[in-house]
Amino acid sequence: MTSTDTTLTAALALGDDALILSHRLGEWAGHAPVLEEEVALANIALDLLGQARLLLTMAGDEDELAFLREERSFRNLQLVEQPNGDFAHTIARQLYFSFYQHELYGELARGDGPFAPLAAKAVKETAYHRDHAEQWTLRLGDGTEESRARMRAGLDALWKFTGEMFRPVDGIEGLDWAALEGRWLGAVTGVLERAGLALPQGPRTGAWAAGAGREGLHTEPFGRLLAEMQHLHRSHPGASW
Repeated sequence: MTSTDTTLTAALALGDDALILSHRLGEWAGHAPVLEEEVALANIALDLLGQARLLLTMAGDEDELAFLREERSFRNLQLVEQPNGDFAHTIARQLYFSFYQHELYGELARGDGPFAPLAAKAVKETAYHRDHAEQWTLRLGDGTEESRARMRAGLDALWKFTGEMFRPVDGIEGLDWAALEGRWLGAVTGVLERAGLALPQGPRTGAWAAGAGREGLHTEPFGRLLAEMQHLHRSHPGASW
């Protein structure tokens, strides 16, 4: 592939991550445990949606890419498509992803590649996303027996999806993925230790995944998410709003 082709591939992968996680967080509207979290989760979702729009525009028409592709054409990580579960489960997913995204965008912002301008803006947003996830992990892990058990369950259930985050993405050049993974692991471990939680055990990728989401292989919940997300656009093709 040419450098232009690989840049489009990377834009699609990062854009799909942001789009799908934005949709998942949007599902909390009207269901968050406290009013403050209605605002916080909605703000994070809007940040991610803004990132998705810029990235998908780099790859083509944002609406067509979001609403008219089939499941196997999406290149998002399997982690971001996982159902919200309870609030602790959502926070576990946010902890894993926001720490990864903040490290990734920090590296991209320091470079001179095509993603540097977007990353320079997005890294400020991901710093908030990371802090939000960290504070809630500490509160839930160091809270009641129930909150600790739920946080531990969320961390354990999602651990197997974290390895995929550090597979090199075509179009992102000059990035030391192993070093990125090391910093992510150290940061997440530090938060969990402060929260009185242990780092999950077991493999960080499923043997069946064969490249997983980056290659268009998704988990069962993704089909239902996509049907809901694309329903209105597909029901009224060509409509002008």
